[in-house]
Amino acid sequence: MSIKLGDTAPNFQADSSLGELDFYNFLGDSWGILFSHPADYTPVCTTELGMTSKLKSEFDKRNTKVIALSVDDADDHRGWIKDINETQNCAVDFPIIADKDKKVSEMYDFIHPNASATATVRSLLIIDPEKKVRLIITYPASTGRNFNEILRVLDSLQLTDNYKVATPVNWNDGDDVIVPPAISTEDARGIFPKGVTELKPYLRYTPQPNK
Repeated sequence: MSIKLGDTAPNFQADSSLGELDFYNFLGDSWGILFSHPADYTPVCTTELGMTSKLKSEFDKRNTKVIALSVDDADDHRGWIKDINETQNCAVDFPIIADKDKKVSEMYDFIHPNASATATVRSLLIIDPEKKVRLIITYPASTGRNFNEILRVLDSLQLTDNYKVATPVNWNDGDDVIVPPAISTEDARGIFPKGVTELKPYLRYTPQPNK
């Protein structure tokens, strides 16, 4: 099965480091991040899960729950978490899905045979409260994720869902945003009282509406 942007993220039930769970029940009405790891007790993944734990307050601010996945079993996950907490100076409190049979990995297209027939690739999905897939990023096994970018995209998705704007290259929270082409400059000046700067008829900026 291939998951694409805009698809409904499929539900599943699975064992995890925190016990049996139902994915949809776990997410509730929150945003969600589901990310896969090639295997337990691997160095890059250890740093990633440690960073995810340290960013808990940032994810909480964004009403976002995180859940990881590896093809190892729940006992291995729990042992690995002890190493993560020790080496990364953190306290992992989010679930890591046990996917020995690769059911979830195959459902979410986390197995790429040309990269590895057995290990999951380093993929990450952002899922909105309607359970729609809004972002898919896949890294090679050797490259750790950039969590600054993940938080940046979350901010952009939540901002653009709530306001009629888009975000430009290298945008960060607080920067000016773009007025979409579907809105005329005249209408934009009414919609965005902080002002509209027109560089071209199709390229207009306005200060971030919620700042």
